Amino acid sequence: MSKRILWGIGSGRAFRVHWALQELGLDYETRPVRTRTPAMDTSEFQRISPRKKIPVFEDGNLKLFESCAISTYLARTYGQGDTSLLPSNPAERARCDEWCYFTAMELDATSLYVIRRHGDLSEIYGEAPVAVECAGAYFARQIAVPEAELADGRPFLLGDFFTVADIVLMPCLNWAIRYEQPVPNKLLAYRDRIAERPAYKAAFAICYSKA
Repeated sequence: MSKRILWGIGSGRAFRVHWALQELGLDYETRPVRTRTPAMDTSEFQRISPRKKIPVFEDGNLKLFESCAISTYLARTYGQGDTSLLPSNPAERARCDEWCYFTAMELDATSLYVIRRHGDLSEIYGEAPVAVECAGAYFARQIAVPEAELADGRPFLLGDFFTVADIVLMPCLNWAIRYEQPVPNKLLAYRDRIAERPAYKAAFAICYSKA
C-alpha cells in the first residue's frame, strides 16, 4: 500500500482534500503546515512544494498540488459504490468536472480570493477597494448559478448523488459567509445539511485544529 500524506491545514482548499479522504475512508498522514507561517519556510516543505503552497498530496511517488485535482484523483482511484464521489455515467462525470471548474474559477479565484487578497492580505497585495467591490458584485451574480441548480429540490449539485462537486463548492460557501457575501437561503440550507455529514465533521476537526 502506498503511503498517503497530506500537507496543509487551516484553509478551505486543504479542507477539500481532507474531506475527500474522510468520505472515502482512506488512511493518511497529516502534515500541519499552514499558509504564510514559518512552517512553509522549512527546507523539508520547500523540497515537497517549491511553489510554497498548500495543499500538497503525496500518494506513493505521485505528488499533486491543486485541491480540485487531488479530490478528483482520490475519487477516481479509490471511490467505490456509494462512496465513489463520482457518477458512473460519462456525461454526468463531465457535469461534475464542469461544476468543479466553475467553482474553482468563478467563485473561488475570480471572486472570493480577490476579496481576500485585497482585504485580509492587503499588506501583501495592496489595497484595491474597487477590485474588492467588483469581486463581491461578481460573486453575487455567479452564486446564483448553483442556486438555480438546486431550485428543483435536489439534495446535491448532481441530483441525489453526493460528489466531488459538492466537496469543492462547500468551502466557498463557508468563505462567502465569513466575508459577509450574499449566499442565497437555498444554498445556506444546502450547506447546513451537508455540514452534518460525519466525514465533513471529521475533516473539519483535523483541518481547523487549534493545535
